[in-house]
Amino acid sequence: MADPALSRRQVLRGASLGAGALVLGLTVRGVSVVAATGAAPASAAFAPDAFIRLAGDGNVTLVMPQTEMGQGIYTALAMLIAEELDVALEAVKLEEAPADDALYGNPIFKVQATGGSTSVRGYWPVMRKAGASARAMLIAAAARQWHVPAAECRTEPGEVVHQPSGRRLAYGALAAQAAREPVPADPPLKSPETFRLIGHSQRRLDTAHKVDGSLRYGIDAMPEGVRFASLACAPVVGGKVVRVDDRPAKALPGVQQVIVLDDMVAVVAETSWAAMCALAAMDITWNDGPNAALGTADLWADLEKASQAEAHVALDTGAAAKLAGDGVIEAHYALPLLAHAPMEPMNCTVHLTSGKCEVWVGTQVMTMTQRAAAQEAGLSPDQVTVHNHLIGGGFGRRLEVDGVRKAVRIAKHVDGPVKVVWSREEDVARAPYRSVYGAWLKARIANGKVEAWSHRVVGPSVVARWLPPAYDGKIDSDAVDGAAETPYDMPALLVDWVRHEPRGVYTAFWRGVGPNMNVFATESFVDRVAREARQDPLAFRRSLIGKHQPARAVLDLAAEKAGWGTPLPAGAGRGINLQYVFGTYLCTVAEVVVAEDGTVAVKRLTTAVDCGTPVNPDGIVSQIQGGMVFGLSAALYGQITLANGRTQESNFHDYRVVRIDEMPQIEVHIVPSAEAPGGIGEPGTVTVQGALNNAIYAATGIQLSRMPVDPSLLSKSAWR
Repeated sequence: MADPALSRRQVLRGASLGAGALVLGLTVRGVSVVAATGAAPASAAFAPDAFIRLAGDGNVTLVMPQTEMGQGIYTALAMLIAEELDVALEAVKLEEAPADDALYGNPIFKVQATGGSTSVRGYWPVMRKAGASARAMLIAAAARQWHVPAAECRTEPGEVVHQPSGRRLAYGALAAQAAREPVPADPPLKSPETFRLIGHSQRRLDTAHKVDGSLRYGIDAMPEGVRFASLACAPVVGGKVVRVDDRPAKALPGVQQVIVLDDMVAVVAETSWAAMCALAAMDITWNDGPNAALGTADLWADLEKASQAEAHVALDTGAAAKLAGDGVIEAHYALPLLAHAPMEPMNCTVHLTSGKCEVWVGTQVMTMTQRAAAQEAGLSPDQVTVHNHLIGGGFGRRLEVDGVRKAVRIAKHVDGPVKVVWSREEDVARAPYRSVYGAWLKARIANGKVEAWSHRVVGPSVVARWLPPAYDGKIDSDAVDGAAETPYDMPALLVDWVRHEPRGVYTAFWRGVGPNMNVFATESFVDRVAREARQDPLAFRRSLIGKHQPARAVLDLAAEKAGWGTPLPAGAGRGINLQYVFGTYLCTVAEVVVAEDGTVAVKRLTTAVDCGTPVNPDGIVSQIQGGMVFGLSAALYGQITLANGRTQESNFHDYRVVRIDEMPQIEVHIVPSAEAPGGIGEPGTVTVQGALNNAIYAATGIQLSRMPVDPSLLSKSAWR
């Protein structure tokens, strides 16, 4: 299908601009785009609209639409192209895509964003079709040159082979002719049994460059003449600057500017250390504004009050009438504010000149970053160039553009490029947080089986702010994800949602997003109901599974590998978490030991996962392991607390992560599948809280209703 703005003739003309250029017309999400293969220069007409380019030496450049932040997406998407194009993975070179929603928009989000475990899910058909189209055109070009039927030709990595004669031609030699071949509307894709790469563990393409230090993260950006800025934002949301005594700062060596804005102060210096020291030396007086008295207890009280408000119904199959009267089991679960705390500090480098803005940053949202910078600079988006970099940890934090906005505001007052770096303390104290959430559940049991089930979710709509077209004003699909659809078949189910935006904090997505709350609540309540019904939690879950048969497979596998049912000493317990979110089935069994003083040691986490076709199995295992450590840190220690409007935590000493001597044994077992891939970046984080809570329940007879774990509630005197 031809793009109205780019005719087939123009595409072919563009192909002629670069020697050996192969151009593909592709349709992504109904938008016609151009993917190019060839040694075309960047100035060629089709090059900015390219996914792949095949050079005369046979090397393939993949213009990467998604951002690498440790999840291995550079390797996984390159594997899809290399598999269908039939080239060696090491022949694929990577290049970050420019900001362009039309060409590089995520097929699921419709905007250029990396998150929500959507990269492989979204680009599975797109990248495979791109590679298959190129391969078909190369075969056609070789067949034409040899004057043989295309059906007699096949490919081997980097070459087309004529089977009867054994003749071979390298891809690079065929690129120019292939560009003149018609683009196949529906190119044949490889069948799973012929995969050379997909489903087989591959070394990550970015590892060597990380080892030799050649990879560049956002914080490594060093444009010529750059200066460094450290900033302090109002410590209470809605606060303003009243007075600044900057004399001590200006007296320090290397300090060049002090910038005072209405809600923040920045110091610009020759080095980042000089800027940090000068900022610490300043005396800043703030007006804390309307949230000056806000505390954590107020947030919990507000959440409880909101639970009584009118709710929007996400799913109703007649549960309400069956949940009236006596004999109904009820429970309430809650999760606290959480910070993201990525290892790479938040940073953004900006050079603002008349009519132009350049931004160097690691971002999950290229076009949102471009638009935000343009708005703050008073420019149009096409006057803003965003140089994206690898990200040293995102977890949803770099789906936000607040840091870009602040950097541009500071850059307005600086002559030349300025790198703005947030200290760890500044980011923990002033960043958008994962919101407080609450869940209220009810169930009725008849003859040992669930007769009716309801789940009320109370929390904000991040989607309404972040991606307004995805919110209909009634139901935020993320807010009820993991509640409206579970691995279980309930005969009568009611799921509703009360939108509640907490006061005095900014809220954002956090790794695992909506399912974090909903799976924790669902799985904790499943154990509660099972025990009320005097049933084994494993057997009870098996009895609830109907149409989701892959859920039974991961449940049984995890239980078997974890040794479910084998004896444990006093104070030890095992707990299950079964989930179906992000298109992936996953079950985790946690094994814990609870000491007499209530402290919890997690000994083992055993996980089985069915994520559809496992593109890079080693990458999947790594993602689940990393997600579980992230989730375990939150379950054991994670919470942001407020007093007088101010965040009380500041760094990893009081916003704890799991330390190496606390790490459990982690096992990950992948269930083979030929289905389309599900997401994998988020599920590992989601799975931990429910499994941990249920293991503590098994060990002590106490079920916690709120994370993180509070040892004071678990002392041996309270066990039953």
